[in-house]
Parts: sequence; C-alpha cells; structure tokens
Amino acid sequence: MMWHRWMAVALAAAVLTGRAAAEGLAVGDPAPKLEVKEFIKGDKLDGLEKGKLYVVEFWATWCGPCRQTIPHLTELSKKHKDVTFIGVSVWENDVSAVAPFVKEMGDKMDYRVALDDTTAGDKKGKMAANWMEAAEQDGIPAAFIINKEGKVAWIGHPAQMDKPLEEIVAGKFDMDKAVAEAKKAGEAKKKERAAQKKLQGIMQKVTEAAKADKYKDVLEVVEGALKEDADLEMYLGAHKVIALLKTEDKPDAALAYGKKLTESTLKDDLNGLMRLAMQLNAQKDKGKEVGKLAVAAAERADVVAESKNPGVVHTLAKVYFDSGDAAKAVKAEERVVELVKGTPLEGNPQITSALEKYKKELNK
Repeated sequence: MMWHRWMAVALAAAVLTGRAAAEGLAVGDPAPKLEVKEFIKGDKLDGLEKGKLYVVEFWATWCGPCRQTIPHLTELSKKHKDVTFIGVSVWENDVSAVAPFVKEMGDKMDYRVALDDTTAGDKKGKMAANWMEAAEQDGIPAAFIINKEGKVAWIGHPAQMDKPLEEIVAGKFDMDKAVAEAKKAGEAKKKERAAQKKLQGIMQKVTEAAKADKYKDVLEVVEGALKEDADLEMYLGAHKVIALLKTEDKPDAALAYGKKLTESTLKDDLNGLMRLAMQLNAQKDKGKEVGKLAVAAAERADVVAESKNPGVVHTLAKVYFDSGDAAKAVKAEERVVELVKGTPLEGNPQITSALEKYKKELNK
C-alpha cells in the first residue's frame, strides 16, 4: 500500500510506474542529484557515484505503510551489501519528528536515512520536487533503483522491488524492456488522467446545474457526454436517471434506464450501484417503483460485495426501511452488527440507533 501526501490518514493502493511528462523523470533517464539537507543515520554521501548501485526510497513519519516496509528494506540492504540504500524523508508535517522516529525504529531501519532539503515552512524539498514529482509519484513509500550507469532502472513500491533489484545486481536486468514498459505505462496513465480531467469538467457542470435545480441542463450535459463517450455511462448514468425523474411527468423512462444500469452497465460496479441506490432512494417520493429500483440496486451492490461490506449492508438496510420493509431492514442492520464485531466500528452509534429505529417500527 501507499499513502498519498494529500491523504495523510487514508490508505491508497496505487503504485505508479512509468514515464512522466516530457520534462519529467522516467525509467532510463539519468538520476537527479542527491540533494538532502542532512543524514540522520549512516555516513554522509555527497552524491551518487557512477559504478555503484543505489536504492533511493521515499517515506514519511506519518505514513503507516512506510513503517511496514522499513524492515523489508533493511532485509534487502543486508542481502545486497554492494547496494547503497538511502531512505529520504519527504512531505513531513514535523521535520523534528524524523530523528526520534529513526531512533525508535533502531535496527529495523538499518540503512542511511536523510532529510529532504526543504526551506523553512515549505514541506516540498528538492528531492520531493526533482525525484517524486518529476516522476509523477504522489504516493509513498516509493523507491528508485539507480544502476551503475547512474540511470533510473526502476520506480515503484518497495514491496515489489525484490525481483528487479536481484536482476540489476546480477547484471541480468533488461533495461531496454524496462524503458519500453515504463513508456507504455506512462502513456496509459497520461490518457487516464486526461479522461479524469474531462470527467471532472462534466461533473462540475452537472453539479452546478443540479444545485440550480436545472435538471433539463443536467440531462443535456449527460446525454451529450454519453453520445461522445459511451464509457462514461458508469459515472454519469445515475445522474441521467435522476434528471429523467425530475424532468419527465412519468417515471417510466427513468425506471427503464435505471433497470438497464442495474442489470447491465453497473452490474458489477459496486460504487456505481451504491450511487444509484442512494440517489434513487432520495427520490422515493416519485413513486413506489422508484423505491423498488433503489432496493434492487442496493441488493445487487450487496451481492457484488459478497455480503461482507458493512457500509453496503447499512445502506441496504436504510433503503429497505425507506421502501416500507422494516423486517428486512432489521435483518440487514443485524448483519451490519455482526460484520463490525471486533473492528473500530463495533458499537458505532449510527449502527445501533438505526437498528433501534427499525426494530421500533417493526414492533408497532
């Protein structure tokens, strides 16, 4: 796992590998300078020398996954004694916490550790800018392997570094193949980001129109986007359903389209099904059939989640209750109680109060 610098309390699971922008840093490029403020542990290095192998790994004291991978880096450093390992602390909220952290880790963090070269009041230092950002690495931990030619041979999560490092040390690493694969991955990532940016623009228009209660505009924006790119349906379909409910005298068209989404487009899309269920449930005053469709979407989401996601089941219970089925709501919320046992959500007041509410209605 990686932690993103803009999500210091949330896990992220992305490992970014590949070519950055034209002026960025990619596999096959010369390694940037080693520009650290100071070494907290291990002998000072003035720079990266050709003819030697290096692993430059980026981490932070607030990063849980970083703490988990530190012992593994130590194991690798002991296994590959001819490779110089450098852990560079970046994006720190409190730089003064680094030295105590390293001391606390002790032998578990048995390699060189350095602080990024930052200016006062600025979390972004030279290493973060010239290595991480240049290579479009926005999550930590992240590692770079530098070969004897002084070039970046590999970029990725430290937990996935064993094989490429072994090959590089043994002189069996196919650099040309690595560069080609990184370029291909980078091009795919570039397309993905362009698509995300386009979707964000569409969503902004949809949100603004919906806030202004201009659902004809919402429908126009969504249908125009879908005409141009049908793949956007999984993101925009629920908005089209609501726009149809808001603009048509009868719910028939919305119900037919919502059924298509539930049984086809969003059939295996957990997030999409949840969005559809919640948005339909919010429009239950449009008729009993709308409520039934909300139930169908929520039930399908529960199937996709293999009945193991307490958040999904909690939503399902609410949808059942709002559709008038208190008995199913109670059973669903009781499942939630079982699912959260032994987790931080056990005894959560939202869960217990919902169950009490559903039971009270059932026992009337």
